[in-house]
Amino acid sequence: MENIFRYLECDKGMKKFMTTKYLYLLLLLILSSSTYGQNKKAEMMEKLDFLVGEWIGTTRIYENGKVTREGAAYEKISYDLEKNILVIELNTEFLQLHTIVLFSEEDQKYHYHRFAKSGAAVYPAELIDGQLVVMPNENTRFFFRSTPEGGFREYGERRIDGTWVKTFEDTFTNTQ
Repeated sequence: MENIFRYLECDKGMKKFMTTKYLYLLLLLILSSSTYGQNKKAEMMEKLDFLVGEWIGTTRIYENGKVTREGAAYEKISYDLEKNILVIELNTEFLQLHTIVLFSEEDQKYHYHRFAKSGAAVYPAELIDGQLVVMPNENTRFFFRSTPEGGFREYGERRIDGTWVKTFEDTFTNTQ
C-alpha cells in the first residue's frame, strides 16, 4: 500500500510539473502572437516613412482639366504615439486638414481619419506600388507618393463618366 501512495505522490508532482510546463508554453505562444501583431503593425506603419517631413509647396485646384486656383501649401507629417499613428497637418490657402493614418491589425488595412472645419470622416486606404491610396468611395481617390527628386506629391481624382479626372494636386519639397 505504501508503494501506491508514493506512486500517487510522484504522480501529483508530475501533474504539477506538466501543468506548469503547459502554462509556460501557452504564455509563450500568447506573447509571441502579440509581438507578431505589434511587429506587423510597426512594419506596415514604417512603409509610410516616405511621407514624414515638413513640406512646403504649391496646391492647385482643377476643374475640367484646367487649373482654376493655385496657392501656397504647407504640410507637416510626423509619427505619434510611438509610431502607431501618422499625423498629417495640411494648411493651404483653400483648405486646412488634420488627418491621422493608422494600420488596423483587425482588418489588416490602413485607415485615413480626416478632420476639417466641415466635419470628420474615415476612409479605407492601401499601399499600392509604394504610394498610399485613399479611397473615400468608388468615384473618388487620393494618392500620396514620393517623387524621384525627394519631394512629395499628393493628388486627387474623381471618376466622371467612367474617366478619372484630376481634381487637385499638391507638390512639396521637404524642408528638413
